[in-house]
Amino acid sequence: MLHDVTCVSREALVGEAAKIKVLGYRFVTLSCVEKDASTFDIFYHFDRDLTLKNFKLSVSKTDRVPSISAVYFAAFLVENEIQDLFGIAFDGLAVDYKQTLYLEKEAKVTPFCRYTEVKAPQAEPKANRASVEN
Repeated sequence: MLHDVTCVSREALVGEAAKIKVLGYRFVTLSCVEKDASTFDIFYHFDRDLTLKNFKLSVSKTDRVPSISAVYFAAFLVENEIQDLFGIAFDGLAVDYKQTLYLEKEAKVTPFCRYTEVKAPQAEPKANRASVEN
């Protein structure tokens, strides 16, 4: 269980990260959890003197998230990883692999999402079926 969790908004995220950097906190990592079919929780973890401070950002799957890599450069790597594995888009990444951190081509799947919309293959129109049978 996380202790010392502060909920932040997308608009306040970068500013809050800058404030705690000035206070001497170092960036540890991010964690992402798919909450339900339309929402993610992103947890930002920081440390000072062996004490963790955490931010929680709840976003919908269609939201774009501001990158904190301008404040903590090392965040670009885990933000790219979250883009690849969860499909969350980050704005303002210091280095943006555009969903190719793990793959050579842009990923079309989000392997860490339980709730994925899968469309059933469409049946061929009857006119096409008739011409194939002849």
